[in-house]
Amino acid sequence: MDNATYSYVNDCTPLTNCKSGRKAGGSTVVNMNHAGKKPPNDYLIWSLCNTLYVNFCCLGFMALIYSIKARDQKTLGDMRAAQECSDKAKWYNILASGWNLLIPLLVLGLLVLLVVHLGSSEGTFDFFGEDGFQSFMKLFSR
Repeated sequence: MDNATYSYVNDCTPLTNCKSGRKAGGSTVVNMNHAGKKPPNDYLIWSLCNTLYVNFCCLGFMALIYSIKARDQKTLGDMRAAQECSDKAKWYNILASGWNLLIPLLVLGLLVLLVVHLGSSEGTFDFFGEDGFQSFMKLFSR
């Protein structure tokens, strides 16, 4: 509030306890309700899943931290900070999910390539036979 809404008597200053000389001005009501906006998601369940599964470079853990921060900010009513934390949690979850899918797919692809390569060599390949190791080393010496 500014001093323009009050009239002070000359002997009464704003920081004193003199209320008799003040005349109340009009009041202004500010509505802080976010009626049209949906509160931001916190992605807590997705973050928990990413934290518990593989958790490459702690990306799932970082997503969990920002998810909890987003939930806290939403509870406090700071929707701007909640949206920022929600966005960070979302991107950490996307990165963690990508890595969690990429690593098993790479391993599966390498296994398929190994089986295809072993099936195309001469005859059958015996890993546990008496010449298994020498035959295995011949594959990579070509």
